[in-house]
Amino acid sequence: MSDDESRGSRKRAPAPLADAVSAWLSRTGIGARVAQATIIVEWPRLVGEQIASVTEAESVTPDGLLRVRVSTAAWANELSLMTPQIIARLNAGRQGRIRGIRWIAAGPGTRPLP
Repeated sequence: MSDDESRGSRKRAPAPLADAVSAWLSRTGIGARVAQATIIVEWPRLVGEQIASVTEAESVTPDGLLRVRVSTAAWANELSLMTPQIIARLNAGRQGRIRGIRWIAAGPGTRPLP
């Protein structure tokens, strides 16, 4: 009988990597920031083709302010009126919350949207 067995301890099976990472993200508080950051990647799916074609999500601050570049001032104005609905869609079922959106119209001297 080994020392471990005599003390009544058993070896545990290794945890799946996804579970270990998820637990670490929750424990450190980084999970909310990761959830916020995924909005940048998921932006086209979350807002739909029409809005995605004239916008580019650029960054999210730690306090939840999303910065989005817009192709024209007219679109920026239109989207600012839709902000509450867009925020609700972005936050649905998500740990990292978006509290606001700053719509930035692309203008002279800015790089064009992709």
